Amino acid sequence: MSQITPRPGRIQRAPEGFLSPEQIREVSAGRRDFLRTAFASASMAVAGTSVARAADGDPAILTLPEHSTTLGRPVAERPYGAPSQFEAGLRRRESPGLTRVAGSSVSFSPLQGLFGIITPSGLHFERHHQGWHDIDPARHRLMINGLVKEARVYTMDDLMRLPSVSRIHFIECGANTGMEWGNVAVPTVQYSHGMLSCSEFTGVPLSVLLDDCGIDRKRAKFVLAEGADGSSMTRTISLDRALDDVLVAWGQNGEMLRPENGYPLRLVVPGVQGVSWVKWLRRIEVGDQPWATKDEAVHYIDLMPDGTHRQYTSIQECKSVITTPSGGQTLLDKGFHNITGLAWSGRGKVKRVDVSADGGRNWRTARLETPVLSKALTRFNIDWVWDGSPAILQSRAIDETGYVQPTYAQLRAVRGTRSIYHNNAIQSWKLADSGDVSNVQVF
Repeated sequence: MSQITPRPGRIQRAPEGFLSPEQIREVSAGRRDFLRTAFASASMAVAGTSVARAADGDPAILTLPEHSTTLGRPVAERPYGAPSQFEAGLRRRESPGLTRVAGSSVSFSPLQGLFGIITPSGLHFERHHQGWHDIDPARHRLMINGLVKEARVYTMDDLMRLPSVSRIHFIECGANTGMEWGNVAVPTVQYSHGMLSCSEFTGVPLSVLLDDCGIDRKRAKFVLAEGADGSSMTRTISLDRALDDVLVAWGQNGEMLRPENGYPLRLVVPGVQGVSWVKWLRRIEVGDQPWATKDEAVHYIDLMPDGTHRQYTSIQECKSVITTPSGGQTLLDKGFHNITGLAWSGRGKVKRVDVSADGGRNWRTARLETPVLSKALTRFNIDWVWDGSPAILQSRAIDETGYVQPTYAQLRAVRGTRSIYHNNAIQSWKLADSGDVSNVQVF
């Protein structure tokens, strides 16, 4: 097995004070309850002893509950389905103090409580620059102008009459994991990696609309996407990418987009940081050079160690994270556990994920669960027997281009510690002999 030995004495604990103890308990409560139920009811035998209950000793199965002897609720009571009341703890959460204005804040997806690769629309992370809007689709318009033969304006009806496609892709904010650049800052995977979601998007390829307008093939090199919110979010995208797999989307997970996700129309730019996925899309301008708008010149840029800034570094490089066990959770007993997590790459498919339980000294290859799709989340699992001693859990993803997810030491050697965006370093979770899991960093 390949070995990477971390330097001794360089493990950092999450500092007190970022969240109050009450907030940390609230963040972890839903998943802790799930873990208690799941681990207590696991039927796998470990060391020759089954952890399942004896059939003659559990009143919950021997005595019929009320719901087994009474009539249930009427069909028409809930015309639009909602989660069970017992899942109320699983929700998006805002991190206090991240932004000065609530309308431009962030809500994080609860990765620790999700299964598979699809994020429920109601748990999709949010990042707004001027709050969200619920726009009347009958009044919404999309204009395409610039270096085209004929500028056109499309209604939603015009767009939805065109041939559509559906594709599954992840979206990750460029600032995801950004608080961890210098040191451990947050306690749970929801806050460290929760600006990440994956959905099935439905729409018309942008290439179809650009062909309809007749782009100037000789001069056109870039497009500018503009949103209809108060911030007039604008992003430059290369024409090559725009003609490749970019969608003008109205559908998400089988229904129309949710308002906070850009209803009725957004751009889907697979593999590229979320800020380029312009919501409430109102205009596409074709041009011959990057626009260097405010959100490209002073925001979403990479601060380098020598003080310079890199612009247009939009690709979300290969990355992974263990979601269970992860920070804020507790393992209740020794024995068999399933380590599970997510991996993704903005350059294509995930090829392999390795998992370490000793801080990167030894690695085992995890199972990649199907489907494994290009520029989509990939779920990985690996069997593990915990002997009760302290452990440091890590995952390391490799994509189809051969790119290997870096350690913090490798990433900081190039990028330093004062950046915000595009942190794809290996995440470490420390498991104490008590069973408690916390966020740490191994250099």
